[in-house]
Amino acid sequence: MIRCVALDVGETLVRDDRYWASWADWLGVPRHTLSALVGVVVAQGRDNADALRLLRPGIDVGAEYVARQAATGGEVLDEGDLYEDVRPALTALRGLGVRVVVAGNQTVRAGELLAGLDLPVDAVAVSGAWGVAKPDGEFFRRVAGLAGAAPGEVLYVGDHPANDVFPAREAGLLTAHLRRGPWGHLWADDQAVRAAADWSIGALTDLVGVVTTANG
Repeated sequence: MIRCVALDVGETLVRDDRYWASWADWLGVPRHTLSALVGVVVAQGRDNADALRLLRPGIDVGAEYVARQAATGGEVLDEGDLYEDVRPALTALRGLGVRVVVAGNQTVRAGELLAGLDLPVDAVAVSGAWGVAKPDGEFFRRVAGLAGAAPGEVLYVGDHPANDVFPAREAGLLTAHLRRGPWGHLWADDQAVRAAADWSIGALTDLVGVVTTANG
């Protein structure tokens, strides 16, 4: 029985284009250069921020983030950053009677911006506010708490195997791997990912069928 669907944020609900473009502009490099480097480090199983360290060795990413935010006016996230299937899928899921929550590795400010979009969800939580981030198991224990259900009754949906599928499964949650964004496409056909994910989906609207079938 699926009582709650919990969703990642980056490249699940929202495109990361604006985020990486703002970093490229801040560092004074072509946007394509940074995007390509992000793809390289991801394929190597490294932290996304290593792309920034390749461009500027020795960079203090946290301090640079604060400086960029102060100079540019802060993070921006609006309706145009959402994937087209987000609102229809979330609305349909709530119509099935399941709880729908958003929980991802984002800053407090990003969480505020997400909440401001008034998505058809029951709760929004981010690692910046929780003080714990994926893939830490504590993050997923908090997701289950937010869901108000046993871990095995919570379906966590995300694009990144190492941050979403593997640790969520380890914490006892059900998992769905989303073929979306660079990470989702890169590992969509990986056998380890397919074995770990209870479902593999190509769009958030596929979750309606998943929940309907699972709940009989």
